[in-house]
Amino acid sequence: MNDKTLEAVTNELKAVLPGRKFGKIFALSRRSFAVDLRLPDSRYLFVAAEPSAPRIYLIRRRLKDLERASVNLHPFHLLLKKRLSGAEVTTVEKLSDERVLIVRFSGTDETGDLIASSLVVQLTGRSSNVFLLDDRGYVLSSLVEKDSEGQRIGEDYSPPVRPQPRTARTDDDVEAIQENGSISAALDRIQLEREAEERFRSKAENARRDIDRELAKRTKLIGKLRSDLLGHGDAEKWKRYGDLILANLSTAKRSGDKVRVTDFFDENAPEIEIEADENLSLTDTAQKYFKLYTKAHNAATEIHRRIVSVEREIKSLEKKRSELENAIGDHDESYFEAEPDKKRIGKEKKAKPRFAGARQFTSSDGFEILVGKRAVDNDHLTFRIAGSMDLWLHAADYPGSHVVVRNPNRKEIPQETLLEAAMLAAFYSSGRSQPKAAVHYTQKKFVNKPKGAAPGLVRLASFKTIMVEPSIPEALDQKAKI
Repeated sequence: MNDKTLEAVTNELKAVLPGRKFGKIFALSRRSFAVDLRLPDSRYLFVAAEPSAPRIYLIRRRLKDLERASVNLHPFHLLLKKRLSGAEVTTVEKLSDERVLIVRFSGTDETGDLIASSLVVQLTGRSSNVFLLDDRGYVLSSLVEKDSEGQRIGEDYSPPVRPQPRTARTDDDVEAIQENGSISAALDRIQLEREAEERFRSKAENARRDIDRELAKRTKLIGKLRSDLLGHGDAEKWKRYGDLILANLSTAKRSGDKVRVTDFFDENAPEIEIEADENLSLTDTAQKYFKLYTKAHNAATEIHRRIVSVEREIKSLEKKRSELENAIGDHDESYFEAEPDKKRIGKEKKAKPRFAGARQFTSSDGFEILVGKRAVDNDHLTFRIAGSMDLWLHAADYPGSHVVVRNPNRKEIPQETLLEAAMLAAFYSSGRSQPKAAVHYTQKKFVNKPKGAAPGLVRLASFKTIMVEPSIPEALDQKAKI
């Protein structure tokens, strides 16, 4: 933002900010923020002290969009909020021949006394910064801490010293003044377009890098597979050697780690040498070559299959790369919006394996009934499987299984299902030989486990008791899934 552009922005701010009060502040990044000065039409004062693009102007945003884009407030933002909250803008001015804009405020402190403060926006490239000054012009705090003369906390503020005379430079921002009645609206549009272009370029480069990385991985894999294939040797050669050794068992001549045999596969039947461990018999040597043959043959089949599969993936990636380049050339943003979320690929939730520690029944009313098998299974069933509104049952006076009637829809458990579940709880307990047994029942939410208690031991906060005959009801037999 050059002097001419900043001058135009200053004039616009002078026309709308005086009399406006400092409201909420939104930290949009480490070096940028927006301030609600209670302007009409959802306008906010935007300030950025980024070295590559320092700027200040009014932006038009929806409140929820600003809240969504906000990050945690920096201590500097918190001090602005504390010092300037409710303070009124008195003047806006630009320092002569400096890219520094000062917004002055008048407010009250905790005791109700009037205090003056200034917000200094320094748009000077690498030394860009934002300062909060007191009524004397001394620095109270800065957005970016700098060890420069006149810019340290407690010093009288002064603009940064220029290392050399600055030459005038053109700035495309100035052209925006002619196309819109508001310089802020034009500058904001230009910046949003630049950010959109940067996002598009970043997405394009990331997509290129991802595809190139996958192509490189598969190309490397192809090389490794072919190397492995060579390492296994010629399968037919190993088989031929095994056959020749067996065919020459009575005539083969051994010499150290070589064996000389007649090659019956050659029409001239020449003698050839085959490597053979002198500690192995000829029969074992032949078997060794047959094993090499089997291994090489199987490896060749599998490796060729994998090579074909990887080459198919490479072709798919090359096609994808071509589509990407076409999308980049056409500046097609919809291409990236249609790309699947990589973080979710391959991470779909797997179906949980069915719990094997419980017997499963279906009641005559269609409710699922689970019966724990062991003490540890009881704990898992009650505290890991059962829902808070499921019905829980256990024999009152005997050790036994926990029984759970699943109730995902939170319906009222029918009396018939309650009786069937209670009969199961009595049957799968030490009291199964009794003519009648008492069974406690309650909702699972009233079941808790005492600290340090043994597996299967629980405490009931509330329960009712029913007397039943220990048995597996006939209505459940055909539906049982043990």
